[in-house]
Parts: sequence; structure tokens; C-alpha cells
Amino acid sequence: MSFVAEVFGNETFQAITHIQVPAVNIASPMDVKVILPESYATDATKQYPVVYLLNGHGGDEDSWLKFNEPRLDSLASVYDMIIVCPDGRNTWYWDAPIDSTIKMETFLVDELVPYIDKKYRTKPSAKYRAITGFSMGGHGGLWLAMRHSDVWKTGGSMSGGVDILDDARWAKYWDMYRRLGDREANMDVWKSHTVISLVPQLRPNQVNIIIDCGVDDFFINANRKLHQQLLKYKIPHDYTERPGRHVHPYWKNSIRYHLIYFHNIFSK
Repeated sequence: MSFVAEVFGNETFQAITHIQVPAVNIASPMDVKVILPESYATDATKQYPVVYLLNGHGGDEDSWLKFNEPRLDSLASVYDMIIVCPDGRNTWYWDAPIDSTIKMETFLVDELVPYIDKKYRTKPSAKYRAITGFSMGGHGGLWLAMRHSDVWKTGGSMSGGVDILDDARWAKYWDMYRRLGDREANMDVWKSHTVISLVPQLRPNQVNIIIDCGVDDFFINANRKLHQQLLKYKIPHDYTERPGRHVHPYWKNSIRYHLIYFHNIFSK
């Protein structure tokens, strides 16, 4: 339920709230949607795992609720977890090598996660944090979890742009060149900022990984290549292809599988 008529401290409890998080590593405070489970209002001692849910290119902190799943509060209650949706700001969730005002990766790791842990009753451990998202957010979910498994033990991707060298369109679209520079002139930078390049550095079971993509999605080849790379390096992961394209109804369906996967890991 989006609104619960319970007294929560001195305020009326709301399951879905908007907050602004102070920021040093990005140009302005971060707009974030926080979704709390219903039990948060009734059990003042309970701590919760947290799922960080990332939006795609062109979206913001409202994208998941507006376009994919308006009842995230119900899912948070079913699985008894907190869901956090920051604004991705078309950053691809990197620290941009050519723009010092965009250190999104550092902001998320050093500022957002500690802020959420301080403000809410979380289980402040990597074991009880997961991060996933769609499209650009899928890239971000795996990029961050693979590089910061001490923060997020579990990472996921739905229809993610997980190999930015896979398609010539990357060089012109989706603002990547604004973050990494011209692709031909900065190929080494591009190679070092794609998810698939991280696989050889991973240890088996360093991070729990879930990936899915629609068979008619324009990112399907990149996801298949990542799957094969993970197999090559014997990195355990959950990989699924389902009917679907790069569209919101696909992600509305996909998020349920990710939350089940996360819930099972949190419950171990």
C-alpha cells in the first residue's frame, strides 16, 4: 500500500517517499525514491535488507514507479525489504573520466549507501544489499557489484548494456561519448569501462549475479557474450532469456524474478 495510516515517530508513515541526499561527488543533491515494507511501520526494532534499483538512460528516480512497476511498495512488503531508487542522470553509473563533476560511482558507494544505512533501519552489510536495474541500470548494477562486492554482495542486470564495444551505436548514442570521450580516440578508456571487461578479475562466488534479457532485445548479443565470458572464467551466475524486447512491460515482469533471487540470498 502506498500510504499506511500508522503513526511513525512524530510523522505519518508513508511507504513511498522522496528524499534528497547531500552530495559531494556529483553536481547537486541526489533525488531518491525510497520504498519501505509495510512492517517498517509496526516493528520499530526490525532491520531490513536493501535493494538498490537503477533506472535506464533518459530516466530518473521515478522511472521504476511510473513506467515499470507502480506497486513496488507491495513487492517490498511481500519480500520484507527496502527498495532505493536513485536518479541515474544518464551517467551509466561511472565516475566519468572526462568530466570531474560526475563521480556517480563514488557517490553511490561513499555517500548514498552510508546515508541510507544511517537514515533507515537497514542491515548494514554487503550480504544484505543488492543492486540491479534495466538497460543503463543493468550495466550499472553489474558494474557496481563487480567492482564493489564489499558494498553489494549481489548484482543484477535486466536488458543491460553490458558490452559497450559490441555495437557501433554505442559511439554515438546514449551519452557515452560525453562520459568517456570519442570512442576511436579513447578506446582503452572504453574497454576499461564496460562490464564484460571486469569478468577476468572476478573470483568465483565473489558476487552473486543474476542476468536476464529478452530474445528480441537489441542488447541480446551483448548479454549472450557476457554469459559466455562468465562461463569461460567459471563464475557462477543465473542467466535467463525470455520472450521480449527493450520495453517497460518486460522489466515489470523481470523485476519479480530479481526480487525472488535477492530474497532467497538474503534469507540464507
